[in-house]
Amino acid sequence: MSGSDEQGRDDVLRAGHDASAPATGMHDTTQTFGHDSDLSFVPFGSDLTAAERDSIAALPAGAALFLVRSGPTAGARYLLDSDVTTVGRHPEADIFFDDVTVSRRHAQVVRAGAAFEIVDQRSLNGTYLNGERLDRGVLSNGSEVRIGKFRLTFFVSPRDLPQAAG
Repeated sequence: MSGSDEQGRDDVLRAGHDASAPATGMHDTTQTFGHDSDLSFVPFGSDLTAAERDSIAALPAGAALFLVRSGPTAGARYLLDSDVTTVGRHPEADIFFDDVTVSRRHAQVVRAGAAFEIVDQRSLNGTYLNGERLDRGVLSNGSEVRIGKFRLTFFVSPRDLPQAAG
C-alpha cells in the first residue's frame, strides 16, 4: 500500500475489522471478547452485604433481583418486576450497560408467574448462564448470568422460593 493510500484511511481501527481492509467510515460495533478463558464460570459465594440481604428479603412476590457482581457497575441492583425486562447497550434498555462488550439489544428476562428465563437476542458475545452460552435458559435462585463484562447473580423473591423450586 502506498503512502497516499494510507492517508485516506481512518487512523482508528474498530474491533472485529481486518486492518488490511479499506476503511468505510465509522460504525457502531460491539467489541468481542479475547479468549474463552475470560468467560469462566465462578460460582457465587455467600458474601452478600447486609443491604443486599435486606433487598432480597424485601422483594415482593413475583419479583426477582439481579446483583452485579463484577463489571463497571459492580454492586448495582436491578429489580425484575415486569413480564419482560430488556438488557443492553441501547439507552432505552430497562437494564442499561454502557460497555462495548454488550450488544444494543443483548438479552431479555421474561417472567411467567414466579418463573424467570433469560433469552439472548442474537447478541454478538452471547449470554451465559452458569458458565454456558445459551439462547434461552431458566433462571434459578443464585444463577450467574454473564452479559459482556458484567457478571450478575439472580435472586428470586423469598416468597416465591417454594413455587420456583417446584
